[in-house]
Amino acid sequence: MTDETPSNEPVGARFREFQAGLDQPDGKRHRQPRRRGGDGEQLTVPAADFASYYGRPVLKPPVWKYDIAGYLFTGGLAAGSALIGAGAQLTGRPGLRKVGRWTALGGVAASTYLLVHDLGRPARFHHMLRVAKVTSPMSVGTWILAAFGPLAGVAAVAELAPLLPQHGVLGLARRIAPPIGNVAGLAAAATAPALATYTGVLLADTAVPSWHDAYPSLPFVFAGSALAAASGVGLIAAPASETAPLRRLALAAAAVEFGGGHQLERQGLTSEPYKHGRSGRLVKAGRALLAVGTVAALLSRRSRVLSAISGAALVASSVATRFGVFEAGRVSARDPKYTVVPQRERLRSTTQP
Repeated sequence: MTDETPSNEPVGARFREFQAGLDQPDGKRHRQPRRRGGDGEQLTVPAADFASYYGRPVLKPPVWKYDIAGYLFTGGLAAGSALIGAGAQLTGRPGLRKVGRWTALGGVAASTYLLVHDLGRPARFHHMLRVAKVTSPMSVGTWILAAFGPLAGVAAVAELAPLLPQHGVLGLARRIAPPIGNVAGLAAAATAPALATYTGVLLADTAVPSWHDAYPSLPFVFAGSALAAASGVGLIAAPASETAPLRRLALAAAAVEFGGGHQLERQGLTSEPYKHGRSGRLVKAGRALLAVGTVAALLSRRSRVLSAISGAALVASSVATRFGVFEAGRVSARDPKYTVVPQRERLRSTTQP
């Protein structure tokens, strides 16, 4: 037998040696020197990282493209804007109501486009509506989007009623459009919380470590981010005399998002991508912009310039946060330590007395 010939020792012994290497505290696989043949020769094998399974990644990275990161942002923007539009409707703020309704329609239209583009063929979106599975976040989210879109569209189109003639058939449409739009706007707002948070549940339902372990906090991060983005658009586009509620809403959104983000970084090893690398820089930028936008919103009062600066910072914060969370998941899927080390720790905790 030459040195290159595989050992004929039992498979069980080789597996025990492999398992002993996995149990090293530094998270790396080590092979101890062992004797080969009867001449007493000892062959030393250098330590190797546990980086693959027979040359393949331990976990298959997400197939989603950056269209989905944009979808996370635009869906949240649409949901937050629908809530603002409904609130403005109930408190008699027509300018803010109009901005909220049109932003909700634009956001959901962009979300639908990005989702269909990522799916590759529009028919796939239609096929997802053939069944409804309450245990599937993707199926539930598709139905939420399908319900929210038409309602947001009717509410926004109703804002065109004052442009119609006062007489004839179009005059009748001018009279009935506002009440129909009000009902549709409230109905869209009723589905908006689900639209704003289900994407967090969708990510957490995957096997991607940094998403899966963040299941308690991701919905809160996304809810706060959605309200911050919608408040930002309102501060930019709505009349300054109607934006007082948006300043309070921006403060509440920041509190929710900062609280969820704090928990996001306390989930152990899988929180590293949220703090380091490109994904960490995006998440940190999102928080910094959120803080700047919130403070500027509280100080803006009736200043159009400061309101615009605040609004731009809040919208940019939401974009950075969504892309940062998306990128963090991709990073954790590519690096096997985020899958192997937590699994090993859970195994040890269950086997120790």
